[in-house]
Amino acid sequence: MSNLRVTSLRGRTAGSAPTLPDGAVITGVTTSTNVSVGSSVTAAEFYGDGSGLTGLNVPSGFSELDAALFN
Repeated sequence: MSNLRVTSLRGRTAGSAPTLPDGAVITGVTTSTNVSVGSSVTAAEFYGDGSGLTGLNVPSGFSELDAALFN
């Protein structure tokens, strides 16, 4: 396996994002500013309380106990 150490990645043309056809495994702290709908995002570690998460379709009044019981 090869190692690639870079400061930044950019797309081939100005203003475009680089493509990662096989995905990416990221270790450490990651900040995402734009995640397209339909993408699957997973994490081995999570920092923060999750209060800024949106679009989770959680019914109102659904508690942590409900989540533990019905997950």
